[in-house]
Amino acid sequence: MARPTPSEREVRIDLAAAYRLAAQRGWDDTIYTHLSASVPGEPGHYLINPFGARFDEITASSLVKVDVAGRVADGSGASVNPTGFAIHGAVHSARADAACVIHLHTPWGVALSMLPDGLQATSQFAMRLHGRLGRHAYEGLALGAAEQARLVAHLGTLDGLILDNHGTLTVGRTVAEAWMLSYLLDRAAQAQLTAMAATGGRLRVVSDEIAELTRRQWVGDGSELDGDLEWPALLRGLDRSLPGYRD
Repeated sequence: MARPTPSEREVRIDLAAAYRLAAQRGWDDTIYTHLSASVPGEPGHYLINPFGARFDEITASSLVKVDVAGRVADGSGASVNPTGFAIHGAVHSARADAACVIHLHTPWGVALSMLPDGLQATSQFAMRLHGRLGRHAYEGLALGAAEQARLVAHLGTLDGLILDNHGTLTVGRTVAEAWMLSYLLDRAAQAQLTAMAATGGRLRVVSDEIAELTRRQWVGDGSELDGDLEWPALLRGLDRSLPGYRD
């Protein structure tokens, strides 16, 4: 059964909530990194945070509408980060199914990006992403057209990327799905790195067969996405702890 298309207002509320939930978990990096979402019914346009705003300040109305080239399309004249739309615009252009793109520099995600073997099947969190993460080599701060093409190729149809020596990126068919995949990736990275520190790098890694079985059990028949159940509960908590994101 097809999901109803959300309104722009609904997407704005979810994306603003995603920013504030990220801030609560320490995923922000002062004014850097970004969460973006496609604008329903407006192909080639997406919402992103205004450059200079903290994650915990984002509201539904403060999100900026831009095109895939990063040009502000809502008449606000707001400033957006060029490297933000270089990454996000490339992914949105290549993946029509990527309704939300999340790029973060969390401490656990950055540490994971330094490991040659990346994320391993060492926790149930990690098994949800088994075989679903690509890698993109570090090429410096700027993303030109050539690197954008390489990043998109490395992502392919996967759920995300480990950006080597940089951070993480996840995509989702909804804001909630992308946020939950970022949550699972960060928890998996924390669990793996903590175990490595405690054991000198020795890990109990589950076989590929069991890891893939677990992933298939997790995603089921695809009718229920990550975030479908969790998102309403997360929003209830946010309404109590950090309201105002719906404004």
